[in-house]
Amino acid sequence: MQPINLLFAFIGCLLGTLVGVLPGIGPISGVALLIPVTASITSGMPAADAATSSIILLAGVYYGAMYGGSTTAILINTPGENSSVCTTLDGYQMAKQGRAGVALAICAIASFVAGLIACIGLIFLALPLAELSLKFGPAAQFSLMILGLCALSSLAAKSQLKAFVMTLCGLILSTVGVDPISGVARMTFGYTELYSGIEFLTLAVGMFALGEVFKTIITRDYASGEPIQVGSLLPSVQDLKDSTPSILRGSLLGFFQGLIPGSGATLCSFMAYTVEKKLSKNGKNFGKGAIEGVAAPEAANNAAAGGAMIPLLTLGIPGTGTTAVLMGALIMFNITPGPLLFQEHPQVAWGLIASMLVGNVMLLVLNLPLVKVFAKVIETPPTYLIPGILAISVFGVYAVQVSIFNLLLMIASGVAAYFLAKNDYPIAPLVLALILGPLIENNLRRGMNLYNGDWFQFLSDPASIVFLTIAVLWVGIPQVMKLRGKTVLVEDA
Repeated sequence: MQPINLLFAFIGCLLGTLVGVLPGIGPISGVALLIPVTASITSGMPAADAATSSIILLAGVYYGAMYGGSTTAILINTPGENSSVCTTLDGYQMAKQGRAGVALAICAIASFVAGLIACIGLIFLALPLAELSLKFGPAAQFSLMILGLCALSSLAAKSQLKAFVMTLCGLILSTVGVDPISGVARMTFGYTELYSGIEFLTLAVGMFALGEVFKTIITRDYASGEPIQVGSLLPSVQDLKDSTPSILRGSLLGFFQGLIPGSGATLCSFMAYTVEKKLSKNGKNFGKGAIEGVAAPEAANNAAAGGAMIPLLTLGIPGTGTTAVLMGALIMFNITPGPLLFQEHPQVAWGLIASMLVGNVMLLVLNLPLVKVFAKVIETPPTYLIPGILAISVFGVYAVQVSIFNLLLMIASGVAAYFLAKNDYPIAPLVLALILGPLIENNLRRGMNLYNGDWFQFLSDPASIVFLTIAVLWVGIPQVMKLRGKTVLVEDA
């Protein structure tokens, strides 16, 4: 309840909503862009207070973007970020029927309820999971991080092979720098700037923010056309009656699915939409303006954002691209997410959880009265938007690193991100592997020293076996199903 933290929560929620409203930016880019800004603002504060205030602001951007993404999805049939894709199916149809205001109001209500449910789940499940994970040895921790990589990589792209290629690239980049044990320089190629490794901030801003900027400039991929009028914001009693069960089901499904590393808000929203369509008595109306088709996916993607915080805070496993960026921000402040977070830095862990409760109230107050104002942001000309993002990126990275080399690396990574995305190579697995790489290497070395170089111990530890088995199944089952599907098609032919 400190004024500075309440202010940061409000700023994060406001900026997050704007990030969600602007098509193509998304929560990952928004959080990555603001990391250097928050680091600069909090530079004069004590380390613990600076970390708490910064993570509160960045988390506000995360779940604020989940709120704001529905605005463009409903008004111009363009999802502000990936998890709002499902909202376009019925939200835009409602808008064409003159019910855009009702659809936006239901989105805000669904997001608020889902956020509260996720916060309650986080409060009750965080400590038990943290206590359980404290019992894990280096073998189990190593295997758990391998599971996190496999989970995100297997769900991050159309091609699983491309996702694993990006994961491998991230692991290779994580080894750049001076070896912490032997002191030998690895893959620095004579550049002293690389002795400390590749900075996460530089790569994240370059790949997420500049990558999108280059894509927009080259493809002219931005919203165009006349937005639909918002109209009345008051849903009828029947609207509330129809959407309430969908909101509750979507919230629970999104939260528990969000606990699984790699599932992500986008997958959760699709699952919630599919389940709701199966259970609804009016399934034929889905895709034609059914309010349940708006309520369920919006509740699911917001609940998933809260659920994804649990493996991040308790296990140190970021299950989504955005939580990977948040993890990188915490590590920048010398705070390592994981089992000891609640013991060593309780003000950060519980401050973040409390900010989610406060932030959800702020977002409801912001979104309902100001939705017509946010709708105007859609019309921001790229002529002003793109230079603004470029300025923030360059200023932010240089202010933190004070290095021309890092600016050049940021630009190069942005160019690389554009070509990778153009060829369907996902960026999130690379960033996640870059963050987890040192932790994986550290636990592997600890385990090898503890077990006197015996690799078999990684397969004899019960928790390690469970995690590695799940990782193999996570990667293998989709491939088996795909092969079975091809076999059936051949037999039918």
